[in-house]
Amino acid sequence: MILLSQYTLLFASVLLLVALGGCFAERSGVINIGLEGIMVIGALGGALVMKFLPMELGAATMIVAVILSSALAGMLYSLLLAVAAINFKADQTITGTAMNMLATAAATVGVKAMNTAASGGNDVSSDIVYTRARDAFIVRFGNFEFNWFMVVALVALLVAWVLLYKVKFGLRLRACGEHPQAADSVGINVYKMRYAGVMISGILGGIGGIVYITAGVSSWKFENGVAGFGFLALAVMIFGQWKPFKIALAALLFGFFRALGNVYTGFDFLKNLNLPSGIYNMLPYIISLLVLALTSKSSLAPKAEGIPYDKGSR
Repeated sequence: MILLSQYTLLFASVLLLVALGGCFAERSGVINIGLEGIMVIGALGGALVMKFLPMELGAATMIVAVILSSALAGMLYSLLLAVAAINFKADQTITGTAMNMLATAAATVGVKAMNTAASGGNDVSSDIVYTRARDAFIVRFGNFEFNWFMVVALVALLVAWVLLYKVKFGLRLRACGEHPQAADSVGINVYKMRYAGVMISGILGGIGGIVYITAGVSSWKFENGVAGFGFLALAVMIFGQWKPFKIALAALLFGFFRALGNVYTGFDFLKNLNLPSGIYNMLPYIISLLVLALTSKSSLAPKAEGIPYDKGSR
């Protein structure tokens, strides 16, 4: 039960961070299908810091440096979507899909090139090992491994709620996703607000990526990507109706089913079912299909999401 709680909170933290990122982008009017790719690039940025930053600098320095590098990498990569969707009015779904494909390929090629150069041609793997650095994020309370990323996710949730509902920024961002022409008519710069929404989604998605790859292992093969977690986060966002606290509850639900794939052997009644392990790994995706099928009619998506804004049209 302790292990199930530990993995549930960790996977829920990943989904919460990435889904909140998608929420900011879509609240501004931009559909961010590229969350999967942003997670990969964010994970790459954080993993490189974990690999090369000396542990002698201390755990606090490592934690801050990894979070900042993942956030920066994710934000910079999200600018591809911002430029294509906002400036060039490209199809946002196609752009996001291309970003997902590009990220995994670019990360794999980059890491293989780095490993090949470091080993003199003997290592052509796409792995980054960060065994010691990963321990900086973990505090053990008996059998429970508390991860500082859980705190990061909670802080992100509270900050997201404040930004969206308690300050002018959130009101303006939501206005741009609901009726950009009306927002523009009262002096709100729709382009800047949409850039802000996409960049925030990049920051949160990048951090979500490093949380995912460090969840249970001490190295990561980047050709595996993030196993569809970016798309699962989109399902969490939709199930949560684009509202931070509902997204948090949805993340806990999906995180629980994802955690079962890691710990089901510890429960006799599940083990005795003799189901293949793949069934448990599929559960969150099956649940997401069911949830979306049942809740799609009552969806409260921003009315202008996915529609390029043309300042000249009214």
